[in-house]
Amino acid sequence: MTHVVEFPVWGTTAVLAVTDHPADAERLLRAVLDDFDLACSRFRSDSEISRLHASAGRAVRVGPVLAEALSVALRAARLTDGLVDPTVGAAVRALGYDRDFAAITDTAGDPLVPQPVPGWHRVLLDVERGEVVLPRGVELDLGATAKALAADRAARAISSTLDCGALVSLGGDVAMAGEVPPGGWRVALADDHRTAVLAPQAVVTVRHGGLATSSTTQRTWQRAGRTQHHIVDPRTGLAAEVVWRTATVAAASCVDANTAATAAVVLGHAAPAWLAEHGLPARLVSASGEVRAVAGWPAERERQVA
Repeated sequence: MTHVVEFPVWGTTAVLAVTDHPADAERLLRAVLDDFDLACSRFRSDSEISRLHASAGRAVRVGPVLAEALSVALRAARLTDGLVDPTVGAAVRALGYDRDFAAITDTAGDPLVPQPVPGWHRVLLDVERGEVVLPRGVELDLGATAKALAADRAARAISSTLDCGALVSLGGDVAMAGEVPPGGWRVALADDHRTAVLAPQAVVTVRHGGLATSSTTQRTWQRAGRTQHHIVDPRTGLAAEVVWRTATVAAASCVDANTAATAAVVLGHAAPAWLAEHGLPARLVSASGEVRAVAGWPAERERQVA
């Protein structure tokens, strides 16, 4: 029997499915989320990342959660040649995403001044010593990888601690670990994860690894007479051109899946070739609603992706 728990978190929704021990699993998930929020939230003045910004220009000791989150973010930047870059913080803020998403108001008349993205290579991280040097003027935003990392860590912690199967979805970033229920985990896909179960655009069966969807239709607002979204193209400092309104990718982990899905949105027309080159099965939905399956992603009539 599969038990499902759902609750709001970080302006989105956490969904937990386990084969046993749902109450204990929920406590473990909430503990992981609390740890990540305190380490990585750029909207909390008491978070580690906020203190890191305040200490720019000198070496700062950071805790293990932020150290891992930074390491993962820098790896994502390296693997995508900078398409997924954690130094987009100032650019995201300039677009208007400078507070919890629920508190953002439309500012149609405000001028839009693109902020250059300094580049991930400027962040110095010593993992062994747990030290970071963030140059002055560099702002971090770990949104492209930290949520997926939290899903991966929570799924593994629940599975190993409680000896059960676990699926953790954080706003459409899905991680799995441990025992697989009969028939596999069924995951509903849609532009909006909140409506996916009741009105799915596709349903896939997965057994391991991670699945992530990046969308330009959610977390949108008006700025300078244009609709803005939260995925920044580091090459321009602006919201990525909407060639694909959603990109869903299957990979070995949720972090890898979300890294690739974000890169696909940034790449636009070049995304299918890039995903195929890296052997990453993906479902791309164009701005007009056309579905394109890439690199072995099953046709819409098929079910299993991993």
